[in-house]
Amino acid sequence: MSTASAPASSFRHHWMAHAATHALMRPDKPALRYLGETTTWAELSQRSLRLATALAARGVTEGHRVATLTLNHPWFVESVFAANSLGAMAVPLSFRLAPAELDYILADCTPSAIVIDARLLPLLDAAPSAASIGTVLVLGEPDDAEGRTAYEEFLAAHEPMELPDVSEESTALIMYTSGTTGRPKGVMLSHRNLQLQAITCIRAMKIFDDTDVAFLTAPFFHIAGLGSIVANFLVGGVVVIHPLGAFDPRAVLDAYEREGATVVFNVPQQWDLICAQPDIAARDLKLRVISWGAAPATESTLLAMAEKFPGALNVAVFGQTETSPITCVLSGEDSVRKLGSVGKPIPTLQYRVVDDDMNDVAPGEVGEIVYRGPTLTKGYWQKPQETAEAFAGGWFHSGDLVSQDEDGFIWVVDRKKDMIISGGENIYCAEVENAISAHPSVLEVAVIGRADERWGQVPVAYITTPPDAAPSLGELIEFLDGRLASFKMPKDLVVIRELPRNAGGKVVKGSLRDLDEKRVSRQ
Repeated sequence: MSTASAPASSFRHHWMAHAATHALMRPDKPALRYLGETTTWAELSQRSLRLATALAARGVTEGHRVATLTLNHPWFVESVFAANSLGAMAVPLSFRLAPAELDYILADCTPSAIVIDARLLPLLDAAPSAASIGTVLVLGEPDDAEGRTAYEEFLAAHEPMELPDVSEESTALIMYTSGTTGRPKGVMLSHRNLQLQAITCIRAMKIFDDTDVAFLTAPFFHIAGLGSIVANFLVGGVVVIHPLGAFDPRAVLDAYEREGATVVFNVPQQWDLICAQPDIAARDLKLRVISWGAAPATESTLLAMAEKFPGALNVAVFGQTETSPITCVLSGEDSVRKLGSVGKPIPTLQYRVVDDDMNDVAPGEVGEIVYRGPTLTKGYWQKPQETAEAFAGGWFHSGDLVSQDEDGFIWVVDRKKDMIISGGENIYCAEVENAISAHPSVLEVAVIGRADERWGQVPVAYITTPPDAAPSLGELIEFLDGRLASFKMPKDLVVIRELPRNAGGKVVKGSLRDLDEKRVSRQ
């Protein structure tokens, strides 16, 4: 009896294989659009494989790391596909990092090559660990530093290779976490992780064919960027890549109209800005799906989205980098009925809501949500202890405190590390923030715990407001009367010009705590 079987490379399920399929079956169909320029599937596949040949000639091989330090551009996608075609791991780096932060990550992942925008070379030069990178490919004109090559020149000198066989179990990405509570960790995501994420998006966004136009505003270095468009790589739809920079809601709406965007994702803060535009009703928008995630949304944000885009499917996605990232989805038909919920866990995951001893809590009670399933990270790069702690008891510990109602919907209460214990009572910052955000003069709010001799900790609110419109603490407490229990009321109110945020746009509460300690010490 013959034991011969088809070569594994003929049925691989990852984005390089999908790109090769689209290049063969629909070569002239657009894959990416950027500032009016189109990259077809044939061009994307061939350019990626040409870059793979060039990287291999420089010694990049399976298991190596290839970093990217770029703005959003089709070059980023080519670079990731090229690295992965060699079995190497792509490491997207944030251009918003400080030199010391970038230096730490480069020392941690030790890339063999890096693809970098020319305008970001000064940032790379300020990171001493960059000196060990053997190949530096510059998008634009390289400077005179030794060992730097223009990206297009590098590609032109090589022919595309045949796509090698790459296992779905190999690591595709090392995505560094935001580091809101300490040093960032490199989250290893496999090709299997990302393909399950694609299937989750297809199901959540009801992407049935390749006619949707996905629109990307999130940075590629954030999992919300790549995670929101992986479905398009699978089905062959086009992705419109919006230039990065200060978020301009009018420019985004203009691009939605011009490109015919149908599936879009923004973080809640961006949706606030979009919904505040006065001419939305007069625009010729084709939005079919409006989705949000990456940070909590207040009720006022969700109500504004429902009012401004009544015909669109409002989809909330919830998760984290370690879960590829989606774990929960709130589908459109439930967005009003379950306003404030992040939805139900996706069917490809196992989950539990547990107490500190890993006992399941009853519906309505608060516990940490833990997961098992094929979208979970392989672990943290070179951090076995942190990996073991994250998977203690055989379940991935998300750090998210949630409650689940009788219908199975999940309600995020707080991050476990952010919970305030005041006089023996648990105070969930997210609950207090949601109540404060309803005040008409509050633009943004973050609540932290302050050490207190009597109560142990008390809640303190940091807010941003329009000019000359800040409420006093007394006025805010009067507004919150009947909305919050007395022990949850903020004991101090601080008006700040802007909340500190990390490269992914999340509020860095550690920075607020440091600021608050300094303020208290000066009093």
